[in-house]
Amino acid sequence: MVLGTASQVPTRHRNHNGYLLRWDGEGILFDPGEGTQRQMVRAGVAAHDLNRICVTHFHGDHALGLPGVIQRINLDQVPHEITAHYPKSGQRFYERLHFATPFRATVSLTEAPADGDGVLAVTPSYTLDTRRLSHSIESYGYRITEHDGRRMLPERLAAHGIKGPDIGRIQREGSLGGVSLDEVSELRRGQRFAFVMDTRLCEGVYALAEGCDMLVIESTFLDEDEQLAVEHGHLTAGQAARVARDGGVRHLVLTHFSQRYTDPDEFERQARAAGYEGELTVAHDLLRVPVPKRR
Repeated sequence: MVLGTASQVPTRHRNHNGYLLRWDGEGILFDPGEGTQRQMVRAGVAAHDLNRICVTHFHGDHALGLPGVIQRINLDQVPHEITAHYPKSGQRFYERLHFATPFRATVSLTEAPADGDGVLAVTPSYTLDTRRLSHSIESYGYRITEHDGRRMLPERLAAHGIKGPDIGRIQREGSLGGVSLDEVSELRRGQRFAFVMDTRLCEGVYALAEGCDMLVIESTFLDEDEQLAVEHGHLTAGQAARVARDGGVRHLVLTHFSQRYTDPDEFERQARAAGYEGELTVAHDLLRVPVPKRR
């Protein structure tokens, strides 16, 4: 769910950043900019839907919505654990935003800041890791990788006479009556999602995007303003598309647009001109974008 797509300056049609990923029953909120709480209401997203909050960096358009979101979590007395991820170097900013105004604290958020490339969390269904990006302040991108599984093959099960409860047994034990799990199943590659905001082209961008089913990535500028992008630590539509093309991304979602542009279709034209041939979405506020189905 796209809650906001503006960069530094919101417009009449674009709220500051905010993105909610629903993943196997969890809700992961990325970069809650100013106005995120209201956008959540408009989108039908409740505080109870949140399990993690991931902040790439502490520029206002990516973090000024934190106070409202945190206070709503406490007002609604969310009963489950919510974990906050953010650059460790910005700990003082996180604390200022968390306690920006007085409120009745009923929920204690778990803090798990990023302090370099690596794994932030491992759950039963996915791994969350991060990579350092290249911006004017310390910034991180996030990547979710579903654990690989196995797909049972009905025709091979039938050929070996395996059915009913025995299917579950061979999955648990790895073999049954001399038949191995590999003989009746195949590897099911886990899905992969990456979230990349304010950054120049760098190694971290490519590492996060590699092999993703969905990549949500900033494209603040159009290609003719590439020099501005480099100076301010951002990407152009063409650069983002080439990252997706080279990384084999299945669905590219462009967002975080400068207020200087009035024609969103130009971002798609430039992304296609850069050679990206996969599924492409130019995001707008309150848009729902499904993660591609497993192959």
